[in-house]
Formats: sequence, C-alpha cells, structure tokens
Amino acid sequence: MTRGRLLSATLLALPALGLGLGLSASQAHATAHADSYSEQPVVFDCPGSGDKALVRPGQYIFACADDGDFLAGLHWLNWSPGFAVATGKQEVNDCTPYCYDGHFRSYPVYVMFWGGAAVPGHPGEQRYTEVTMVYPGARPPHYQNGHQVEGPITTTGPLPSAYPAQG
Repeated sequence: MTRGRLLSATLLALPALGLGLGLSASQAHATAHADSYSEQPVVFDCPGSGDKALVRPGQYIFACADDGDFLAGLHWLNWSPGFAVATGKQEVNDCTPYCYDGHFRSYPVYVMFWGGAAVPGHPGEQRYTEVTMVYPGARPPHYQNGHQVEGPITTTGPLPSAYPAQG
C-alpha cells in the first residue's frame, strides 16, 4: 500500500478509533454516525468578515486579519454529518523579517472537520465544531519558550461557531 493510501485509510479510521482527537471510542463512533445532523453540515471561517456558511470549501482561512494562515487546494474525500476529510496544503506566512514582508510556506496536510452542533438562529442547520490537521511531512513552526520549533504532527482546535456578525 502506498504512503498516501495508507495515510488516507488511517484518516478515515480515526473517528472510529478516536485517535488524535481525544475522544473515547464511543464518542468517536457517535460523532462519525450522528443521525440528527442536517444533510450538508457547514463550516465557518473568519468570524465577523461577512462570509457565509461554507460547504466543501476549496480554501479555509484561519488568520482573518491578514490571511497569514489558511488552507488551500482542499480536495474533499468525505463531507458527511459529523465528519469531513480533505487533502490540501496549509499556507503560513513566516513573518520574516516582518509579516508585511514575509513569505508564505506551504505544508501538505490532511484536514478533518468533525463534531457537530446546531447553528444559532438557523433551525435544522448543523456545523462542524472542531478541526484536526495531520502533517505527513514538514510542519508549520510553533513557538516554545520564545524559540521557533517544528510543530506537532497533529493539531486540533475549535472552529468558529456561527454566521459572522452582520453590520
């Protein structure tokens, strides 16, 4: 089995096993097979930017102020209630010497949106609540004790929870 096929199979097995997500097997099973979610779950990026709910986005922005950290070239292998999986790349501004003059670095990534909750003010609409990213190669740097170090193989964090504020 090729490395790509092996990693894809591993990612698809994660919800059943609860690996990398901090879930028990029963929680992961419930997340992967929730029947109460809407047919097309949504995801939100950049709270307050005026963007709409996204379904199978080709790009997903994490750093809203300057677009200095985003996912690009997303190819969705699965988009279902409770769990979505994509391949793509994470583009991160290295901010060297300053963010304005920085360069974007690209990191191959497997992306998982998971979990589920109701979208406030939109009855029947469900959203993903968490994102997990797995890096099969080079990883974006993190800061530890004031020094830049290679980031972890897997990261997990919350996703924005509602439609951006309308002004």
